[in-house]
Amino acid sequence: MSAGGVPPTKIAPISAQAMKERLQQRLAPTRLEVLDESAAHLGHSGANEAGRGSHFRVRISSPLFTGRTRVARHRLVYDALQEFIDQGAHAIAIEVL
Repeated sequence: MSAGGVPPTKIAPISAQAMKERLQQRLAPTRLEVLDESAAHLGHSGANEAGRGSHFRVRISSPLFTGRTRVARHRLVYDALQEFIDQGAHAIAIEVL
């Protein structure tokens, strides 16, 4: 327990499955695919050589995107995945369907 008796926040591992679960929780998608493309980027800047994902592709459709600009839709995805970005997810390509 941390100060004040509040349990510490569990940090999800960087993986396509963890990202998919987070997006399902936050954006209630009607269609969702998260691909780990990290292997194609080994040796490149930002690639994580320790075996953790660093490059991902998200294909997503959500009712929360209705009436929003492309930038606003992408912001919703980035906001939902911020924890993973903070942990070292280097690149997230977003395809809004």
